[in-house]
Amino acid sequence: MKYVKASTVLPEKLIMEIQKYVQGETIYIPTTDSTRKKWGTKSGGRKFIDKRNDEIKDAFCNGMSVQDLADEYFLSVETIKKIIYSKR
Repeated sequence: MKYVKASTVLPEKLIMEIQKYVQGETIYIPTTDSTRKKWGTKSGGRKFIDKRNDEIKDAFCNGMSVQDLADEYFLSVETIKKIIYSKR
């Protein structure tokens, strides 16, 4: 998150309206839902998790047990089941 001086991006009338409510404070203005990125897309974490989950599904289809997968990937049996039976 970066900080921007209001007077450089907002019209004077809008600044005056905002000053009726807040003065000298920092205000966070969130992005719209359409521009918000999903978790992990910027850092690559999502790609890593997707690859791991695909490996788990493949191993299960090739006969590996749920318990063995949980032990190998250090996840709970319930988490392995969620991954295996998800539609994705």
